[in-house]
Amino acid sequence: MKALIFKSFGGPEVLQYIDIPEPVISENEILVGMKAIGLNFADIYRRKGNYHLAGNPPYILGYEGAGIVEKVGAGITTIKVGDRIAFADVPFANAELVAVPVEKAIPLPDDISFETASSILLQGLTAHYLTKDSFEVKAGQSILVHAAAGGVGQILVQIAKILGGQVIGLTSSVDKSKAAFSAGADHVFLYNENWIEEVKNVTNGYGVDVVYDSVGSTLQESFEVTKVGGTVVFYGMAGGDPAPVDPRMLMDTSKTLTGGDLWNVLTSLEERKARSKQLFDWIVEGKVNVQEPAIFSLKDGAKAHTLLESRKSTGKVLLKP
Repeated sequence: MKALIFKSFGGPEVLQYIDIPEPVISENEILVGMKAIGLNFADIYRRKGNYHLAGNPPYILGYEGAGIVEKVGAGITTIKVGDRIAFADVPFANAELVAVPVEKAIPLPDDISFETASSILLQGLTAHYLTKDSFEVKAGQSILVHAAAGGVGQILVQIAKILGGQVIGLTSSVDKSKAAFSAGADHVFLYNENWIEEVKNVTNGYGVDVVYDSVGSTLQESFEVTKVGGTVVFYGMAGGDPAPVDPRMLMDTSKTLTGGDLWNVLTSLEERKARSKQLFDWIVEGKVNVQEPAIFSLKDGAKAHTLLESRKSTGKVLLKP
């Protein structure tokens, strides 16, 4: 089979499209013929060597995708050849065929395309747990979303609006602010403006109920715009490591700092199915809209990496074998 691999760390030019042996599945795995593969920043970090990779080269990137079952392990009775499935956390996805553990195989409804599933699962499930588990958004609450034009940011805005929240977005440019407004944000401010004062003004000086901070280096500012008794959810460091947080400040203001990681909630097949079903239902109902992805052939993976790394894309970047 063909796969996108790399043998040494570096830029997009290290990626190669070559023939490698097909995966051999165990009795509790299925073999999936890939139809669409989601590209994420984690893939770039792994290609550069910023994230640890186990084993020896050649390395295969990719954790998110969707396709059709081609073989089923002897111990599996719940899935059959020809079924449509998707996954958010299975390695070696940058290939024509992927061995998928049955507990990570998410059934894909007929009205959700392979492209939509590969565009939404990782980021959508992240936004889902952030608004349900890290801080449960309720009607009438005020929500501040950092990087509101990003993949998770746009979905966070949409889910918060579904749940009845008033949403403020932060973006780095006027063009990106348009994407945040399109997702449903009530207000959008720019990082190069005095956004702290702007947020306080639109919340009558009280601040917001919750801040979703994926930037990291903005954590102190996030606390400044959080109301007394409010919460900051820290779930990413796109802008660098956060400064240490003073526990005395948390005590004096009754504010809460909590973290979030998707892998702490996707702990079983039942969790994967229930959370993805909610996401798929919102898409079918038109409550969550998935932006048109940029699609590249798997053999052109280097071009896809270059686009994502440029941060000029606002929608998902997909690879197709």
